[in-house]
Amino acid sequence: MQVLEAYKPFEIQEIELTSWKQRPVKNNFFELVLISDGDGTQCINYNHYPYAKGSMFLLPPLKCHSFTIEKPTRFVFLKFTDSFFKNVNRMTIDRNEWFKEASYILSNYNQLPGDIIKNDLDRNHLESLVSMIFQESRSYGAESISLITSLMTSILEILIRNIKKGTYFEVPKKNADDRITKMLTYINENIDKTELLKVEKLAAVFMMSPTYVSEYFKKQVHMPLREYIIKAKLKLVEIRLLNSDFTLTQIADDLGFTDVSHLSKTFKRYSGVSIKEFKTNGEYLLLKRTACTG
Repeated sequence: MQVLEAYKPFEIQEIELTSWKQRPVKNNFFELVLISDGDGTQCINYNHYPYAKGSMFLLPPLKCHSFTIEKPTRFVFLKFTDSFFKNVNRMTIDRNEWFKEASYILSNYNQLPGDIIKNDLDRNHLESLVSMIFQESRSYGAESISLITSLMTSILEILIRNIKKGTYFEVPKKNADDRITKMLTYINENIDKTELLKVEKLAAVFMMSPTYVSEYFKKQVHMPLREYIIKAKLKLVEIRLLNSDFTLTQIADDLGFTDVSHLSKTFKRYSGVSIKEFKTNGEYLLLKRTACTG
């Protein structure tokens, strides 16, 4: 087993296994998993998906994930961590933009098994980027920090591109109107821009009448538009509470809540716990798609 801790937007590990043992790793952000060799089955929340050489997965921040290894498998785990966002003074980067990109991935992929990458070109890009990160990690030093950060940013951009191409949103009907996927993408891309999420704006963007937008959305998603937007914002609140040093005032301002009191009351209404209790427990609530049971 080889474990490499480069600079802390991430940790990278390469390991060959013949059987899977649950790792004692708490994963509050997410991991990109590359299969260098071998085959078997990936399981997340009791949903199964076959893997083979070249497969690439995202592991969600849940405890219920495992691999059934049929042939000895070489895994590369690229774990995105929170400390990068808490130690930005040592880097000349835009923390907000980096965090927004990583949070978009965490809050919008479906937390089900399956290959995250939709085309071979992006797969090749990711393999090359991870290889470069490994090489830089082995020669750890201050001169590597800037390049590694750029490589990580490129990985995030490729992941976002593939999430937008995939069917990662929770639309109940498989044959749903294509416009709803575009609308969900639009909402989640602009979740911090309240003006762009008003019914009148959605109506103009998607060429509907304002009176029809809410009816259409509820019919497609089985959830009122306003509730969906609030929950999408609260998922980002959860991510910021567990993975950043943003203050409650900053979070409220950034996501369009009136003030900290409004944020706190809304959070408790939908999650069932106070923000203080949530941070103490350290476990996602609204972000989880499927509960681990059994």
